[in-house]
Amino acid sequence: MFNYIEPVFRPPSEANSLILQVTNGCSWNQCSFCEMYSEAQKRFSVTASDIVEQHIIAASQSGRRIDKVFLADGDAMALSFRRLEEILLLIRQYLPTVRRVSSYCLPRNLLKKTPEQLSVLNSLGLQLMYVGCESGDDEILTLIHKGETLQSSIDALVKIKQAGMKASVMILNGMGGAHYSEQHARHSAALVNATQPEFLSTLVLSFPCGPERYQESFKGRFIALSQQLLFNEIRLFLSLLELEKTVFRSDHASNYLVLKGILGRDKSKLLHTIDQAIAHPDRTPLREEWQRGL
Repeated sequence: MFNYIEPVFRPPSEANSLILQVTNGCSWNQCSFCEMYSEAQKRFSVTASDIVEQHIIAASQSGRRIDKVFLADGDAMALSFRRLEEILLLIRQYLPTVRRVSSYCLPRNLLKKTPEQLSVLNSLGLQLMYVGCESGDDEILTLIHKGETLQSSIDALVKIKQAGMKASVMILNGMGGAHYSEQHARHSAALVNATQPEFLSTLVLSFPCGPERYQESFKGRFIALSQQLLFNEIRLFLSLLELEKTVFRSDHASNYLVLKGILGRDKSKLLHTIDQAIAHPDRTPLREEWQRGL
């Protein structure tokens, strides 16, 4: 139905959504941990308006009921307010059954939109922002060339909430390695506590193409966490969370231990599960290395 520029990435929860590739790649694309858009064909570009409209029309003629749309690739919010408004109006015109539109979101791009503009986009169906904060620690964010700070992430997440949208925050377990593990957990928990996102997920730092680039950003000082140390770090992170009603998922394929619950309702239960994995890994259902991936 549509010739995507591969590879295309989307959150696990968007498995049944229409993937609408309104941009290709990422406008920042400097994070040392990210290999998603490293191939030549994934250099950042904006999909032409007529191509996006053709995709939407083709989807409307497919005979498939479409309830959700995900705006790909990694940087749809780099588009101007007017362009996003135009796309959402086309979705509303041709796909009237759509009840939610979502997108990845870099804080720097969202902060360029006014609260009034975000409220308009929300009223047109853009309801969920996936924000890859990765860490709440400014030292780590500088090392990995994230181009964001704890404060820029907080400001963006607050702005999302003020616009009536929901936020899904992603934190990377193991992001700082052994040297920065404790401060990564503590400052990431502080970020989440300050913003109370509707959804929270943790993934494990992975290097499908090798760790050389990441090691370079750490000047050779990065020491990857063992499975047990990853469990210790996420336990500290969860123990420090003071959330009211956040859906928590740590079930991405990169994770060794699957965790699911509502925070803070299920906090004690989740901590107990981690404690069991730390004390008795041989008796805990864990993913084997061959089962893990991005």
